[in-house]
Amino acid sequence: MGSYTFLEDVALADCAVEIEGRSLDDLFETAAVAIARLMVDPATLTLTVERTITLEAPELDMLLYDWLSEMIFLKDRDSQVFPSSRVRVTGSGPYRLEADVQGGTIDPGQTALGADPKAVTFHQFALQPIDGGWRARVVIDI
Repeated sequence: MGSYTFLEDVALADCAVEIEGRSLDDLFETAAVAIARLMVDPATLTLTVERTITLEAPELDMLLYDWLSEMIFLKDRDSQVFPSSRVRVTGSGPYRLEADVQGGTIDPGQTALGADPKAVTFHQFALQPIDGGWRARVVIDI
């Protein structure tokens, strides 16, 4: 798995995160871990839900935007958070994401809550190849 770092000095009222992955698939998987960690303490979430998610976008950065937006949408609509995923990104424009995700439903008596993300923003939003992989910077409105 790649790595992620929450950045304290980028956005005052939002949450900024820098994500790195060895491949696009790894970056998208790591991004899902980061946003799940933002929402809950994954150790307090019982993994009982599995889903398949398919997305398509004309550009890679928009695919990442849609992927993280989908994670927020599922939290809002179904009270579900997905800290584990297997992602495959294909195509050369349009790009396609197919993911199998595992997570759980937030249980107010058991799940330790974190922030309540509202949306992914375009503020400082970036996705770029780096030596040996990919890096993204994302600011999330909380």
